[in-house]
Amino acid sequence: MDKLKKFELMEKIVHELEDLKNSQQAIIQKLAKIEVDNMDLSNKRLEKDLPDMHQRVSDNLDTIASILEDFANQTDSYSNSNNIAALKEQEALNK
Repeated sequence: MDKLKKFELMEKIVHELEDLKNSQQAIIQKLAKIEVDNMDLSNKRLEKDLPDMHQRVSDNLDTIASILEDFANQTDSYSNSNNIAALKEQEALNK
């Protein structure tokens, strides 16, 4: 795989991780809303299971955020060390 294609794949993964992070944040917000709504309803099953679900999703979000940060840094380092900007310019000139 050439350097530019590898970088493009790395960028794609960064965007997918960002999307995954946003999805997890949305799930946490939905769980919190259900927990608040259940304060009036007092459903025992929701009271029992929602806090654990919330914690698991929150833990996943922390892991995703950490992976995203590390991978984004690796992507930036790869770009800098392989002069990706110049490779993109060259590719544009060749087209």
